[in-house]
Amino acid sequence: MKPEVLKQLGGISTATLTMQLLKRGLRNCFIVGARPLNPSTCHFAAQAYTLRFIPMREDLSRVEVLGDPEYPPRKAVEDIPPGQAMVIDARGETGAGVIGDILAARLQERGIAAIVSDGPVRDGVAVAAGSLPVFCAGSAAPASLNVHFGADLQCPIACGGVAIMPGDILVGDSDGVVVVPQAMAEEIANDGAEQERLEEFLKKRVEAGHPTIGTYPPNAETLRAYEDWKATNLVS
Repeated sequence: MKPEVLKQLGGISTATLTMQLLKRGLRNCFIVGARPLNPSTCHFAAQAYTLRFIPMREDLSRVEVLGDPEYPPRKAVEDIPPGQAMVIDARGETGAGVIGDILAARLQERGIAAIVSDGPVRDGVAVAAGSLPVFCAGSAAPASLNVHFGADLQCPIACGGVAIMPGDILVGDSDGVVVVPQAMAEEIANDGAEQERLEEFLKKRVEAGHPTIGTYPPNAETLRAYEDWKATNLVS
């Protein structure tokens, strides 16, 4: 993925991105339940590195697995490439945290872009105090082994009801996290940036007293006015 495309996507709101995806027929792209743990550190755009949890089973979810370097949740912390976002399929379970402050600190130190899950984290206050963007279903004290077993890495997962493939683009802001298929990323970045320029103009029109009919969405007259505005207000 081109770094300039990720940078451009990171400057576009998730609201705009969901509209761009809707125009292309993609309706199920917003990760439900993954809220920013700290709204002041919630902006990112990165490729997805996936971790899949399955339901706990007593013979599998033993405390000893936490010391196994090949146990997927522990392996992920050391193997995820810097700049990518760890997205964790917790099946929407909210009774146990998917990660705690020590592992989150390690991920922050390793330079990943974000942690995203439809489950909660442990040590929520401490995790929120870091600079790493974290999107999750709040906080919960119990360890993941109480309800989960880490099953796989870098495989297709579901998170918040959305299908996510390794390498998909995740974009997060104060509204939440949107999944952008990698093949559409550059086109959506360009069209999304243009949509935001247009909406900046339309908002100014509404604030100046223009009715929404004919303005939002814009009719031909409004679009002509927009082109004139672009010519005098935007630097190419």
